[in-house]
Amino acid sequence: MKFLFLAIGGTAGTLLRYLLSGFVSNLTKGIFPYGTLVINLIGAFLIGIFWGMSARFEFSYEIKVFLFIGILGSFTTFSTYTLETINLFQDGEIKLAALNLIISNLGGLILVILGMMTARLLLYMSSA
Repeated sequence: MKFLFLAIGGTAGTLLRYLLSGFVSNLTKGIFPYGTLVINLIGAFLIGIFWGMSARFEFSYEIKVFLFIGILGSFTTFSTYTLETINLFQDGEIKLAALNLIISNLGGLILVILGMMTARLLLYMSSA
């Protein structure tokens, strides 16, 4: 059963990534990988929210597999991020590559924390 949840979540996350990344890339033509950056930052925020929610609501193992591994695991993409950063370095775009490294890593960490804080706030407001 967990493989079914994983497959459905993985398919959904992959399709969402493809559509949103393409949309963002079409809006922001250029050499900087905005599509991947937006996807990974949104994914970081969402995983923070869902992890924060799981502290109050016990998610079943199947839901965790579906949500964290399936949807968010296939929605975000570390491999594309690293390849695009390497390509920027190889193309001599050192400042853009460094910017991508800083925003992706620091921004991702900050957004996970903000997601967790948002979940706590939402939970607090719903119980008040």
